[in-house]
Amino acid sequence: MRRALTLAASQKGKTSPDPMVGAVIVKNGKIISEGYHSEPKTPHAEAWAIEKAGGKAKGATLYVNLEPCCFFETKNNPPCSEAIINAGIKKVVIAMVDPNPKVSGRGIGELKKAGIKVEVGLLGDEARKLNEVFVKYITTGIPFVTLKTAMTLDGKIATGTGDSFWVSGKEAQKYAHRLRVENDAVMVGIGTVKKDDPALTVRHVRGRNPLKIVVDPKHELSPKSKILSFEPEKALVCSPAKGGLKKLMKKLGKAKITSILLEGGGKLNASAIEEKIVDKVIFFIAPKIAGGEKAITPVEGDGIKKMRNALPIKHWSFQKIGADILVEGYL
Repeated sequence: MRRALTLAASQKGKTSPDPMVGAVIVKNGKIISEGYHSEPKTPHAEAWAIEKAGGKAKGATLYVNLEPCCFFETKNNPPCSEAIINAGIKKVVIAMVDPNPKVSGRGIGELKKAGIKVEVGLLGDEARKLNEVFVKYITTGIPFVTLKTAMTLDGKIATGTGDSFWVSGKEAQKYAHRLRVENDAVMVGIGTVKKDDPALTVRHVRGRNPLKIVVDPKHELSPKSKILSFEPEKALVCSPAKGGLKKLMKKLGKAKITSILLEGGGKLNASAIEEKIVDKVIFFIAPKIAGGEKAITPVEGDGIKKMRNALPIKHWSFQKIGADILVEGYL
């Protein structure tokens, strides 16, 4: 199952709006075939693994990190449950039930009805974390939002003069660009655009550029901005009314945007947290001190009045990225 999860994760940033799925076929204690879902409209992981295994799949065990589908997605992707049954596989081990209402237990039911032994739950927590974006989007229709920021040890994202190049080191910057590859879109506020004029493209790593969303309530975006200079067809300028980020998320979800990397300044970050659209936070903490009471912090706004009301970060973890510390968790 760990191998199936590794195969699935290898396609991070490529499968949206589909989930990441890996499949491993085992017979007589040995792996005889593997597969993964690469891009939308390409063969599903189970079907690919079965095709490569050929007749050897009969009597084998299939490990897959997500419940096999049981409906026609496209002509190229018939139900995986049907392919498993036709291949003569005797046992299927599944990490998690598919949250998609079209599947959600039906695929498992079809396998059991055909006499196939099914086990569910192996490495289930890891499977849900891997496909956390898919789980939220397929059940709510709303994008999974990750707030990413980089700050100094004393909590500053820029100096009092507004200078922010660069808070974090090269390794952290590379990691941040990998996050852009893995998300459907990057979102910033007009304040960030006016101050930094970012291109919001992917650098330092290989991968496609995400959509670029600018929150611009007063229509201040300059036609000469870098966001419009390169791949303007990927730029989306939104002008939500105050308190309208939740409505904006619903509209973006209808446009099949499943995940958003929020790289806003302190004001947009504060609004996003206040309106409860943020699912996950990623903070890079650089070992340096900026100081200054007018220096900019990651989350501005009015803030809380009492510390006991501070938002707790759940299921948090940390790791060292170059000289910086990355802390991530969930709201």
